[in-house]
Formats: sequence, C-alpha cells, structure tokens
Amino acid sequence: MLSAIRTGLFQRDAKPGQSASRAPVDLVLFWSVLLLLSIGFVMVYSASIMTAETMKATGYRGTYFLMRHGAYLVVGVTAAIVVFQIPMALWQRAAPFLFMAGGLLMVLVLIPGIGNFVNGSRRWINLGFMTMQPSELMKLLTVIYAADYTVRKAAFMDDFKKGFLPMFSVMVFMAALLLGQPDFGALVVITSIAMSILFLGGLNWRVFAALMVLLAGAFVVLIVSSPYRLQRILGFMDPWADPFGKGYQLSHSLIAFGRGEWLGVGLGASVEKLFYLPEAHTDFLLAVIGEELGFIGIAVVIALFVTFIYRTFMVGREAMVRERYFAALVAQGIGVWLSVQAFINMGVNMGLLPTKGLTLPFLSFGGTGVLMNCVAVAVLLRIDFENRAISASARKGVL
Repeated sequence: MLSAIRTGLFQRDAKPGQSASRAPVDLVLFWSVLLLLSIGFVMVYSASIMTAETMKATGYRGTYFLMRHGAYLVVGVTAAIVVFQIPMALWQRAAPFLFMAGGLLMVLVLIPGIGNFVNGSRRWINLGFMTMQPSELMKLLTVIYAADYTVRKAAFMDDFKKGFLPMFSVMVFMAALLLGQPDFGALVVITSIAMSILFLGGLNWRVFAALMVLLAGAFVVLIVSSPYRLQRILGFMDPWADPFGKGYQLSHSLIAFGRGEWLGVGLGASVEKLFYLPEAHTDFLLAVIGEELGFIGIAVVIALFVTFIYRTFMVGREAMVRERYFAALVAQGIGVWLSVQAFINMGVNMGLLPTKGLTLPFLSFGGTGVLMNCVAVAVLLRIDFENRAISASARKGVL
C-alpha cells in the first residue's frame, strides 16, 4: 500500500519534462496522516474484535471489522491517488456542479426506500457493497464550493446582500436537510467550514460577528426544542447522576481513560470495549486508545493531529502567498473541517463536550468517512504539489 501511495503521489510531474524531485509534496503532512491511519487500523481491530466475535451466528469472525476497515482504506488510498491527478483549476470550475450533486444526494437520503433508517436517523444510502453517508461527502464539497464562492464574490464581501446572503441561503437549506436526517454533528462541522472560509476570504467582520451571535442563539433553540438533544446536554453536565441512563456512554468513556493512566493497560487488554462502552470502534475509539495505550498514546495521537493541522494551514499560506486564493481557501477549509471534527470527537470522549455522533478522522471505523478523509488529504497534497511546482518554475526562470 505504501509503495502505491508513493508511486501515485510522488512520481507525477507537474509539467512535461519537470522532475518530481523539483516539486515534492509535504512529507511531514504525508507521514502524519499515514501514522494516524496506521494507528486507527490497529485500534479498530482491538476495539471491535469482541463485537465481531458475537456475530459468529451470522458467519462473521473476530476480524470482520478489521477486514472491512482495511477494504475502506484500500478504496480510500486508491481514490486519493486518482484525485491527486486532478488540477485545482478543474476543482474550481466544477465546484457549483459538485455541490448541487451533493445536495441532491442529501435530498435522496431522506426518501424512504432510498435512505436507510438506523437508530432513529436516516443518514445512509445502501450501495450494495457499502453504505454511503452523503453528509460526509458534503463536508468536502462545502469546502470546495465555499472557497469558489468566496473567490468569485471577493469584490462583494463587504456587501451583505450580494456577498453574504446568497451563501447564507444555501447553508440554511443544507441545514434543513441535515436536521431532517437528523445529523446535528455534521451540521456543526459544515457550518464551521462555511463560516471559516467566508471569514478567511474577507467577509465583513461586523456581519461575521452578528452571524456568530445568531448561530449561537439558533443552536441553543435547536437544543432546547429537542428533548433528545437536551438529554445529551444534561447527561454531559453530570454523567454520574444517571450512569445507567443518559450518562452511560460518557461515564464508561471516563472510566476507560482513568484505567489507562500513563502507559495504558496494554494493547488488546481493554475492559470497556467488552460491551460496556457503546460504539467503541467508531465514536469512542479514543477512549479505547486511552485505556490501552494510556496518556502517552493519547499524546501521540494529539501530536500527530496538531502536526497535520499545522502543515495544512502552512500549505494554505503558501498558496495565498502565490496568489492562488481558491487553493489557499480549500487547504484552510480542509484544516478547519478536520480540526473541528477531531476537536469535537476528542472533547466528547473526554467529557468536555456533549455527546455527538462524530467519528475521529483517520482513526475511527467507517466507510464514507475514511474515503473522504483520504480524498481530502489528496487535495491538500495536490495544492502543495502545485505550490512547489510554481516555486521550482520561478527559480528556474531566475536562473
């Protein structure tokens, strides 16, 4: 797999006759992602083995989730190699059409018979060989569309009616679709992406500040008006008040972290994954990492995320210096997306935020999530590749 990635990402020339050595991609970014994916691969197996063992009656074995996650990684890496070949100029031209296609999928998932209804939510479309979650796809498409919109409307960013209102109307429609599923976690992430890109693109700060106040009020109303969301908030504030009810997930997550101490109980030795901690291989994978690998394991994961996010924003900064504004906003938007999602997941696992159904990027088990994370990294590497190709051409011209 590693050789395939290196061949696909490192050996393609930016221009005929230009050597790959003159325009390499960011190796720090690449290796931080590869290490996160590798840790996730091992920990998904560790966290899911007992769950898979109980499915023997239907023909499954302990490696069921491992094999599926491995297949998702292969698909994700293959897609990343393909996506890396696509120039950013093509992404920019296709941005509105891609966003409309994603919106159509968001509508289709709400139609009975097309969208799968699981645990009170209608978020997935069954493709036969895997299920697709359109909200995961929309995170990347929102980055692409918001970046293109901001560049096209750059002259009107100080104009509320021409610059902000059209984008706001689109996001309100998208919010309605997400709440219809419902997927409040994805709504928070996608809203963060759109608002961050608009702000970075020069949105009037007064409009931005007023909107943040309105958004905060809207989220409070959404929480108070929904007994389910309100119960999650109450459970988050004091999970021990009802450890067998609304505080069940968080209380067992905290127990897992407490058992891990500094060095953990050992890889594979988690007790909480033995049907005490729900969603151990998806939403609460970090708690299993904390239990088995301890504070050191959590510190390594956080350090890798910090490294990745830092390099992501540096790629965006380099694109901005070269006046590649669309590419810069895409890189920074991807950084916002993955950092916000990782922060929320970690906060939920550690009891710092209310429970939300968001996976940990690059690590948690999942199909569409893993695929879109890999594609996002490929887009980042493409932006960095083009930055370096431009620099190499400029140096060659000077010489």
